[in-house]
Amino acid sequence: MKRRILTLLFALLATQLGSLISPAYACGCGAMVPHGQSRIGVDRETSVVRWDGRTEQIVMRFTVRGDAERAAWIMPVPGRATVQLGDGKLFDELVEQTRPQHKTRHYFWPRDRDWPFSSNITDGAGAALPGAGDPAVGVVGRERLGDFDVARLTATDPDALKDWLESNGFTLPDRLATEVKPYVDQKWEYVAVRLAPRAPGKKLRGELDPLRIRFDSDRLVYPMRLSRMAKTPQSLGLYVLAEHRMEPDSRIGGAAPKVTFAGTVSPDDGPLAELAGGKPVFLTAIDQEFPDPSRIDDDHELRATAKDTPYRRTVYHGELLTVGGVPVWLLTVSAALVALAVSVTVVIRRRRSGRRS
Repeated sequence: MKRRILTLLFALLATQLGSLISPAYACGCGAMVPHGQSRIGVDRETSVVRWDGRTEQIVMRFTVRGDAERAAWIMPVPGRATVQLGDGKLFDELVEQTRPQHKTRHYFWPRDRDWPFSSNITDGAGAALPGAGDPAVGVVGRERLGDFDVARLTATDPDALKDWLESNGFTLPDRLATEVKPYVDQKWEYVAVRLAPRAPGKKLRGELDPLRIRFDSDRLVYPMRLSRMAKTPQSLGLYVLAEHRMEPDSRIGGAAPKVTFAGTVSPDDGPLAELAGGKPVFLTAIDQEFPDPSRIDDDHELRATAKDTPYRRTVYHGELLTVGGVPVWLLTVSAALVALAVSVTVVIRRRRSGRRS
């Protein structure tokens, strides 16, 4: 019995150690894998998509954790793509544009932090050069953009694509050839990104510099299928700039998408105005969770809703109803007690008066 228990404990320990040293790739639009025995995980991917009916632009930014100094991921695109560094201020502008409105909701009876349950009365508010490779892989271009080594590729064979990537320093999952086959069959192209910071010893941690990818497309599509290779739950934040309010065609294996903002924005200047083309545009902000990435079965395709109904989240803050700083419930109870006392006094006096008569 003791031997069996020791064997079981050893197996569990080996499993835990294996999970610590295994590459942890997680990316909302592709597969991110660190170099060697280092670890990396994508806590959140936030992307801005601008679509005018003919051209699509995606500005994406990853928030990562781990100790990796190098990592790589790949993103399929339906057409010939150009890639450049994005402006991080774009996301700050979008956070400001989609900030929820705050309203006060009064309540009558005191709650936990109100007197007499607490001594304080509060409102309870919370506050490069192309590389050589197999002829089945075409190198459209290769550039160095900040800490990114970007290769734009075509491929007619998924195995040849994987071989080219590995021979050119892009370490990606073993399942890549299988998962990328549907894109090869549809003659999509690929943006392969190798994150290799110029500063020696710099870790890939926190918010990475955004990348801006542009390609022609007659439909609004956000590549997600390769996310099924991720080993950890995924969180996607998507800002969509288009002529109308947009919505995902399906859940693609995740939780129900939640719209956190919908409305027309008219930025005057800055990166948001530049991306919008200097004119008013409808902005839809969507959040979606993928607790089990292996269930992702397609790319996100977004369509216009029947109506451009605006929406903004409302955060309600509870506040005790008062008059002149005095709780209304206290005034009401006091008045009721006074009225009761007066009534009792009147009844007693009448009874006494009746007895005398």
